[in-house]
Amino acid sequence: MISQLKFVGIPVRDQDRALGFYRDKLGFKIHTDQPMGKQRWIELKIPGADTLVVLFTPEGQENRVGTFFNGAFTCDNLAKTYDELKGRGVEFTQEPKEESWGSFAQFKDSEGNTFVLGTK
Repeated sequence: MISQLKFVGIPVRDQDRALGFYRDKLGFKIHTDQPMGKQRWIELKIPGADTLVVLFTPEGQENRVGTFFNGAFTCDNLAKTYDELKGRGVEFTQEPKEESWGSFAQFKDSEGNTFVLGTK
């Protein structure tokens, strides 16, 4: 049976720029970075997580870059994480907001993709 999600793909236009964003601003670690066709296969590890993030856009799917990511990142303390990421230059499109189901914020990566950041 299926036991976990190995990786999620994030479509990017500029792999070097995206790598800098995820490594330097979000604190992800390089797991794999190797040539793959005209691009590179870049897998990043979120410290403490099993699922990897892949910065790769399949040929013909460039229109996915700059869209809303259908998933969410989580953190233990949203206010603290928001302040830290904002201090590193991460652009937030939604400040932390409390809802009946939990709290969340939204941010953009270097490629214009939008993500939800919420609490566990």
